[in-house]
Amino acid sequence: MNLKNLTAEKLVGLYKNGDLTATEVITNVYEEIERSDKDIHAFLALCQQRAIEEARRMDAKIAAGDAVGPLAGVPVAIKDNMVIRDVPTTCGSRILENFVPPYTATVVERLRSAGAIVIGKTNCDEFAMGSSTENSAFFPTRNPHNLQRVPGGSSGGSAASVASGTSVLALGSDTGGSIRTPASFCGVVGMKPTYGRVSRYGLVAFASSLDQIGPFSKSVRESAQVLETICGFDHFDSTSADASVDEFVKNLDQPIKDTRIGVPKEYFIGGLDREVKARIEAGIRLYESLGCDIQEISLPHTEYAIATYYLIATAEASSNLARYDGVRFGIRESGNSSLQEMYRATRHAGFGKEVKRRVLLGTYALSAGYYDAYYLKALKVRTLILRDFQKAFEQVDVILTPTSPTVAFKIGEKTDDPLSMYLSDIFTITCNLAGLPGISVPCGKNSEGLPIGLQLMANHFQEALLLRVAHHFEKAGGFTLTPPTPQLA
Repeated sequence: MNLKNLTAEKLVGLYKNGDLTATEVITNVYEEIERSDKDIHAFLALCQQRAIEEARRMDAKIAAGDAVGPLAGVPVAIKDNMVIRDVPTTCGSRILENFVPPYTATVVERLRSAGAIVIGKTNCDEFAMGSSTENSAFFPTRNPHNLQRVPGGSSGGSAASVASGTSVLALGSDTGGSIRTPASFCGVVGMKPTYGRVSRYGLVAFASSLDQIGPFSKSVRESAQVLETICGFDHFDSTSADASVDEFVKNLDQPIKDTRIGVPKEYFIGGLDREVKARIEAGIRLYESLGCDIQEISLPHTEYAIATYYLIATAEASSNLARYDGVRFGIRESGNSSLQEMYRATRHAGFGKEVKRRVLLGTYALSAGYYDAYYLKALKVRTLILRDFQKAFEQVDVILTPTSPTVAFKIGEKTDDPLSMYLSDIFTITCNLAGLPGISVPCGKNSEGLPIGLQLMANHFQEALLLRVAHHFEKAGGFTLTPPTPQLA
């Protein structure tokens, strides 16, 4: 049995037909994790006993003819910045190494209500701060397509898990591209919904006005299934939008002829890899063959996006991470003569270099005398970036760009150059600044066999349109189900 070639829908069908049992599949998942994850390192914690018990209960329900949810018995992995009761949640950080939460995130509860079985927590950049999953305090995750390459970040463990077949579905969080970039690098589908579409209750905050939870899958249809499950208002989350949830799956096959697709000229820059550009241009031609109307558009404030993002995100991180002080939860460095020294020692030992860098940047931007010059100005530019998109959506329905300017880079290649690492997200961060939905879908591979992702963005709460346009591209291009053949170099 090869989970790399099984979608959630097919798996549930096999259960109902009696061709497979959930217990067999979940047992096989853990055997595959034991075999392959020693090389990939996608997981930080496993829920094996609980998962097998849930699988047995699901088999009993199916055998009895009871109604089951649309994700019945489907193995799902959860990024380790979403809490699950009685399961360690570290956010990839030493400062939370021993933290076991007393409650479960809303998204996990909703997946379980649909019958999904959580198999474990996946590795991530510390507190979701990174583009490569090399900033995890425990170990880097490796790309299943090439073990010397990064899987992208910060949700690299989740993307690698789906790509390698150790889970069928996974959840990640996206603050500036942390779902879409790993999806592009690992050759899977990754979706960031509209800000507020999915509850953030139980998501450990990095930048509260930017963070959003979304799915990884092998197909757009599966992402639509997951979104139908996890979207919707949640009174536990003050930023949750009280918006109706569309029938995303049912609408996937509606025609997209005459859909207006905008291609922003600012996204085809000098640093764009030649082979990535070629695959994106081939994707544009494919949409033309499907009867879509391709238009060149302009998003003129894109050039300020990196600076804007790294002021707003770090300022919010500075505020959110102040709670990790060694008093309430997490590690505490002992033997210090004063409370201030204990704080300092705990945070020094518990936080990694990238987290410290961003906290310092954010604290500086919020400090007296610099607030107006940096943080306030960044908020104003954020509004201009949003207005660029609003103007664009007056003339087009969907915007098409590369997901990343390059394919997956080598482990260690950018760790000594933070700015180069930050530029990896140049095509994804505007989507978060504007609060828009975005999706990365595979659009082929380069000459070295490394995946390339195409990004689509739509207006607020237009996930149904976005998924439909992505689904037709996937189907017409034959980009579904391309399991990796791991290479060592």
